[in-house]
Amino acid sequence: MLFQKAKRQALAESLSATTDAVIEGRSPWADARRRFLKNKAAVASLIVLLVIGILIVAGPWVLPHAFDDTDMDAMNFAPTLQGFHLFGTDDLGRDLLVRTLIGGRISFMVGILGTVVSVVIGVSWGAVAGFFGGRIDALMMRFVDVMYALPFMLFAILLMTFFGRNLVLMFVALGAISWLDMARIVRGQTLSLKSKEFVEAAHAIGVPRRHIIFRHIVPNLLGIVVVYATVTIPNVILTESVLSFLGMGVQEPMTSWGVLVDEGQSKMEAMPWLLLIPGFMLSLTLYCANYVGDGLRDALDPKDR
Repeated sequence: MLFQKAKRQALAESLSATTDAVIEGRSPWADARRRFLKNKAAVASLIVLLVIGILIVAGPWVLPHAFDDTDMDAMNFAPTLQGFHLFGTDDLGRDLLVRTLIGGRISFMVGILGTVVSVVIGVSWGAVAGFFGGRIDALMMRFVDVMYALPFMLFAILLMTFFGRNLVLMFVALGAISWLDMARIVRGQTLSLKSKEFVEAAHAIGVPRRHIIFRHIVPNLLGIVVVYATVTIPNVILTESVLSFLGMGVQEPMTSWGVLVDEGQSKMEAMPWLLLIPGFMLSLTLYCANYVGDGLRDALDPKDR
């Protein structure tokens, strides 16, 4: 009798421990990580982006050339080991490898910091509009509609002309034109969350409205914000590249992938490496960033769980 009772108790403890382990293992973030790691294309793209990030950060420090060094004896070199010009040189004798890495550093900085500005503006605007509703929501979203009506590239050029070609102001300008989609997405999600029990409970105990928005609603939107941010980064990088290609972005002697593509397209027939190498790096980065965004979207989508 005692033996059977002890056996049942041990079995119950074992089942309880197993249940706890299963519950712990299926927490939302652990489940999302597991789903993301199963996406081989997204994981491979993330690894490629990390490698590119390491190269653009550390590469210019270890290479023997500076991005603005000119060598009149090495002008228009094709990719060669001579002088350690692995990606060749341009018509001023500047090493294309170090300029590509420096250009990638600028493009990544513009993409990441521009996205941060976009996320801050879009999340704040959308959460406030969706939470208060009524006339405030209508007024704020009509402003978003007006902004949508403006030609995106024309507005970007106007901002760059107004702010000047300062690199820091470029982050702000690109972020200021990329927040509209984020605002609409967050506003829609906030409309569905503000009627939930935890928001009503916060109202009942007298939590201030700003705390409800930024401490209760916004943290519950983190998944969708992260997914959209990963999609915004390549869009901002591409916009900066187009602006630089048009002569409205980064200026010499500083460079970016857009500047390098602009320089390379004018010499494409005689020196194709000046276009192909930075163009390939830009395309690879945008391709991988979009795959990572798709992987995060699939991992964090509650409908797929």
